[in-house]
Amino acid sequence: MTRKSMTAAEVAELRRLDVAHHLPAQSDYKLQSELGGSRIIVRADGCTIHDADGHAILDGMAGLWCVNAGYGRQELADAAYAQMLELPYYTTFFKTATAPAVHLAAAIAERLGHDLTHIFFNSSGSEANDTVFRLVRHYWALKGQPKRQIFISRWNAYHGSTVAGISLGGMQFMHEQGNLPVPGIEHVMQPYQFNDGFGEATDAFSARAASAIEERILAVGPENVAAFIGEPVQGAGGVIIPPAGYWKRVEAICRKYGILLVSDEVICGFGRLGKWFGFQHFGIKPDMVSMAKGLSSGYLPISATAVSASIVATLREAGGEFSHGYTYSGHPTCAAVALKNIEILTREALVERTAEDTGPYLEKALERLRSHPLVGEARSLGLIGAVEIVAKPGTNHRFTGKEGAAGPIVRDICIRRGVMVRGIRDSLVFCPPLIVTHAEIDRLVDTMKAALDEAAPILRALPSAA
Repeated sequence: MTRKSMTAAEVAELRRLDVAHHLPAQSDYKLQSELGGSRIIVRADGCTIHDADGHAILDGMAGLWCVNAGYGRQELADAAYAQMLELPYYTTFFKTATAPAVHLAAAIAERLGHDLTHIFFNSSGSEANDTVFRLVRHYWALKGQPKRQIFISRWNAYHGSTVAGISLGGMQFMHEQGNLPVPGIEHVMQPYQFNDGFGEATDAFSARAASAIEERILAVGPENVAAFIGEPVQGAGGVIIPPAGYWKRVEAICRKYGILLVSDEVICGFGRLGKWFGFQHFGIKPDMVSMAKGLSSGYLPISATAVSASIVATLREAGGEFSHGYTYSGHPTCAAVALKNIEILTREALVERTAEDTGPYLEKALERLRSHPLVGEARSLGLIGAVEIVAKPGTNHRFTGKEGAAGPIVRDICIRRGVMVRGIRDSLVFCPPLIVTHAEIDRLVDTMKAALDEAAPILRALPSAA
């Protein structure tokens, strides 16, 4: 298909309209205005996005942690087109369902394994975690334990941008907007060893981080705790990969006190860690799983909440309506695209490729950064990773002229050099599409190295650098 390039006037008009009428997500609107509008992305193919100014950028973030199958998949466009012609939309209210939603539920359940047999559909990861919040409390009420209301989560966790999602998450700067969190949510330390246990023996830190959950359970009373929710790897928190043994310890604590275990797989699901789901990598068996993003590779908005057979058995035995759901729950066109996406991931063995080929290649490539004087740690698991930027080698000391200044500075240089990564506080994070090649991984790593070199004098000039 021939693509007509935009003229400079057309691009300028888009940016004018962007400032005049558009409020982008997670944005500083003063900065949007000062910059004269957003970068306009016009097309994409493979692992590359193209902006209206003619720049080709390697997408080291897979959109927003989601384009697992890569851009430009004709099959996914065809699946949407065919379903739109046959049945573009119908609700799952009124005791109805559609074939794509039913088939997709079965396909997801098959890949989840053990007793995660049932699927509730939503449109976003935030909605999937809202469903967790509602369903968990409803379940305990049906079990005759209505006092079990409390969720335990972790500081710096991200579980969405709705009121419930922000509350479940542990990002305090988000809590400050809107007088959150809502009552009934407790937060404990995260398993972030580089930041919170630097120099500590790994097993000791793992035990300490898990014990924080048990201590909070005992502090609020086990009879009041409904569930623990956590991301297998904390994504938006900075790609926090937990130490060995952490998740097994957490699972044992939940079982000890009869608390539900919820795995938030919005980022980790659908191959990101080299398994279909992150909990499978860590060898645990959650009671509920939230998922989104990679479910459709971001081609259409869809998410899901998986529920164990034992929870569903309680719902069915008690009867009565679960008064929860969305207009687009089980949207047939979104479901058809997600089903085709799972077919592609399966047929091309992209999950296995991540585990056996590209994931290990990324881990090895990061070795080139570990001796850099600004790098305190370069870590990855599957095709997700982070580079910690430090002021002094061999330490976790930050450039302290401005909290979190280093990540955004180096990120902007990477983007200018043609590679999209994300700056989170004093780190660079990345998660390329699962179709990424060895050459593209090399470009990702080498660009970060060049950006660190370029940023060094800027960072050294910050006041009060450690």
